[in-house]
Amino acid sequence: MKELVMIVRPEKLEVVKGIIDKMSLGGMTVGTVMGCGAQKGAPGADEQGSREIRGLKTTINLIPKIRISLIVEDRHVDEVVREVCESCATGRPGDGKVFVRNIEDVIRIRTGERGEWAL
Repeated sequence: MKELVMIVRPEKLEVVKGIIDKMSLGGMTVGTVMGCGAQKGAPGADEQGSREIRGLKTTINLIPKIRISLIVEDRHVDEVVREVCESCATGRPGDGKVFVRNIEDVIRIRTGERGEWAL
């Protein structure tokens, strides 16, 4: 099993949800996060990341993103990653990242089921 952690643009949330639903992969966890990377912060900022807001020059280097986490069977990883990357790519900095982590075990609290049966 693998955990896929996807950081995407907020407007791509419904696209990723559609991929997960289409592949019948079950549940996911979604959260709003702030971050920066190659995009260097808020759109409209100058080269140093500074921007004028209400007459004050300030540095904004965090922009809103969506963090989606789901656990999938190993056989689905490549297909999910490919679909997400193809669907979320705009060709501009800030499209996001997909992290793939190994998951040793999962336990469904309600029933005690373990492993892939608990997904």
